[in-house]
Amino acid sequence: MFHLIHRLKTPLLSFGGTRTISQLINMEKPCILATTFGAHGGIYKCFAPVVEKHFTVIPYETFLLDQKNLSEQVKAVFVWGVSLNVDRGLMQSLPNLKVVVNGGVGVNHLDIPMINSFGVKVCNTPHVVDNATADIGMGLMLASARKIVEGHHYTLTHNNEDLPESSMGMDVSGATLGIIGMGRIGYKVARRAQAFDMKILYHNRNRRKEEERAVGAMYCANMEDLLQQSDFVMVVVNLSPATQKLIGAKELAMMKPTGTLINISRGLVVDQDALVEALLKKVIRAAALDVTYPEPLPIGHPLAALPNVIILPHIGTHSVETTQIMVEKMVTNALAVLGGNHPPDEVKV
Repeated sequence: MFHLIHRLKTPLLSFGGTRTISQLINMEKPCILATTFGAHGGIYKCFAPVVEKHFTVIPYETFLLDQKNLSEQVKAVFVWGVSLNVDRGLMQSLPNLKVVVNGGVGVNHLDIPMINSFGVKVCNTPHVVDNATADIGMGLMLASARKIVEGHHYTLTHNNEDLPESSMGMDVSGATLGIIGMGRIGYKVARRAQAFDMKILYHNRNRRKEEERAVGAMYCANMEDLLQQSDFVMVVVNLSPATQKLIGAKELAMMKPTGTLINISRGLVVDQDALVEALLKKVIRAAALDVTYPEPLPIGHPLAALPNVIILPHIGTHSVETTQIMVEKMVTNALAVLGGNHPPDEVKV
């Protein structure tokens, strides 16, 4: 039977029927803390069986109301998005916690040294998101270049049959793509761009000779060279103190006036105010973003009012297949730690 605590009141309700807290404590499956499935940014309900097969899930909302009875039972915390804040207070309230597992690669929202100081491991789900994120990068580039969103809106609202001159887009095939960050995802983007006969430039902390040979890419030791030569600039770096606002007013001014900025990394990598200014003044042609700060952007944000921007609500990994694998890897890592084994995806700093 799959067991999930739904509400605070004793006896607690689970899929297996009505159980008291003492019965819950004696259950064979270890307890994990997670945001309620399908609510508040939690894991979607369709993936609940993957987790419940191995764990008793204590919804975070229930935990907050009854920490006295539930805190000692939690062995793992599942973090999905940023709705569950793993701060020092939470760590102090979970004396038997062994592992915090993050759904996704980015862990900049987790204080790993602080979590480790409690003797708790941190795991993520790397390598799963590479293809899906590269796909969304290519999708944004194509949609912006060929004005796909504008074409859709025209079809739904047109008053005549004449396409305006402004509906013409830019060719992707044969254009120059500059990739900032030739990691796993950057390389996946380059492979896709190769199929479009694009000229590929890349900037990375370290030269990746094997990857550049495989896709026919050219290394730019200075990011300035890449910015000046590229028709499309795609940002695919991790967020760190060194990459925060990596693309600002100075870098945008180096781009071609016909250039497009595509960001599939993290919102804070781009100076959003500088981007708004550059788009308003036509310093660059367009931008296509899967990430912003905050996420989602508030209604009425200046960036959202611009006609030459496509903005997505951070859906780079938002596919059925990728999410399924991410949840499965979360389970695998948690089971490894709780079984006294080394987890496959421990994050160390």
